[in-house]
This record gives sequence, structure tokens and C-alpha cells, in this order.
Amino acid sequence: MEFLLLVFIAILSGLIGSLVGLGGGIILVPATLFIGLNLGMIPELTPQKVVGLSVVMMIFTGLASTLSYMKSKTVDYKSGFIFFIGSIPGTMLGAWVNKGLDLPSFNLYFGILLIILATILLVRDKLKPVQWFVKNGMKQQFTDASGKTYVYGYPIWFAVTITFAIGFASGLFGIGGGSMIVPAMIILFLFPPHVAVATSMFMVFLSSIVSSASHIYLGHVPWLYTIPVIPGAYIGAKLGAALNKRIKSDTLVLALRIILLLLGIRSIIDGLL
Repeated sequence: MEFLLLVFIAILSGLIGSLVGLGGGIILVPATLFIGLNLGMIPELTPQKVVGLSVVMMIFTGLASTLSYMKSKTVDYKSGFIFFIGSIPGTMLGAWVNKGLDLPSFNLYFGILLIILATILLVRDKLKPVQWFVKNGMKQQFTDASGKTYVYGYPIWFAVTITFAIGFASGLFGIGGGSMIVPAMIILFLFPPHVAVATSMFMVFLSSIVSSASHIYLGHVPWLYTIPVIPGAYIGAKLGAALNKRIKSDTLVLALRIILLLLGIRSIIDGLL
């Protein structure tokens, strides 16, 4: 039964993560903790093992999404590599700090992060784009299928700094980092939304390899449960990337805001009680 539930969770994680560039761990981690520990279906799981499972899953979520977005030529490889370089030390540090967290502490800090992310998603559309970073940074151009040209960019030092912090959160909680980097790319660096999502998933793929290596070394990966999760996430990511080209994700993002708020509040309550 737990294998079927993990397949369903993985498909949902891959689909939503790929559709809006979140990576998928933000769905997998709380859902797996709930069925594994709260419902007692997988009692041997720990927060560390759930995070290890999540980062391994995101290798395949990121790979499937990137392969799909490569066909539509929306991946900014140069920016993806720069963001990845900044995230490497943060990801390794986060994985190391993760090993010292017990379940109540993990729930508390993870809940706070979920509420912060929900707030970012809530105000994202209301924030005016910041022109300063483009004017004072490395500029890029992208022309979409309709012929509209976008100019975006960023100071490399700032991009490396912000992705270090995102990498730390990714390694600590196994959430992929896309939920933080996509709003930053759109609001601060003026990325076209589809390029931001595609480049985010490329960065998720690269950073998840490093994060997985760290968690494998620390013994945090429950290999048995990767069997249902990896194919489920890969299929979900393919579906999400295909839907991204066809629909607006505003409704999904609205639902995600509500889900993250509820999960965050529940996680904080579990951590405190």
C-alpha cells in the first residue's frame, strides 16, 4: 500500500514541480513524512531519510524536465551553471546540518520555510520587477515564439550569493530550491517566466546530484523507497513540462500557496507539540 501511495506522491511532486519550476521536493517531503510517520505506514523513515529520498528523486525530476525544455529552447544554460556553482557549497553545508535535526526541530523549521515560500508566491505577482540588477549586471536576451524579445540579467556576485542560501535550504530540507529561485529570477533578474522555470529545473537537476552525493555519503537515502519514487517522479515531470507549454499555471500556483500555508502551519504545530 505504501508503495502505491509513494508512486502517487512522486507523480504529483514531479508534475507540480516541473510545471511551475519548484523541483517537487516541497510536495514529496511533507507528504512522505505524513504517511510514513504520522500515519505510521513507514515507521523506519526519519527526516534525514525523507530528505535523502527527495534529493535523489529530484535528479530525475530535473532531468526529465530539462530534456523537455531543451526541445523548446527555453533553458538558459549559462545562467543555470552560474546559479549551480553558487549553490554547491550551500547544498553541502545544508546536508551536513540536516544530520543533526530531530523530528520536532525539522518540522518547526520546515514549517516556517513553507510559510515563507507561500508568502513569496502570494506576493510575487504584486511586486514590481527590479531594474537595478539588470542595469548593473550581465545581460541576456531571449526571443519567444511570438517574436517578443526580453532583456534580463544579474550581477554574478549577487546571483552566487543568493543561490548559496537557496542551496543551503535545498540540502537541509530536500526541496530543490526552485521555489525560491524562480521568484528571484522573475522579480529581481527580469527572466521571462518560461525561461525562469526551465532554467530552474536545469539548476535543480545539477544541484540535486551534489546534494544526493552528500546524503548518500551520510547514509540518508532509503534505497528501497526510491523504486516507486523515481519512475513516478520522472513520469510526473514529463507531464508537467508538457502542460507548462499549454496552460497558464496561475490556478495551480494559487492552490499551491494555500497548500503550502496549511502544510506549514501543521508542520509548525507538530514541531512545537
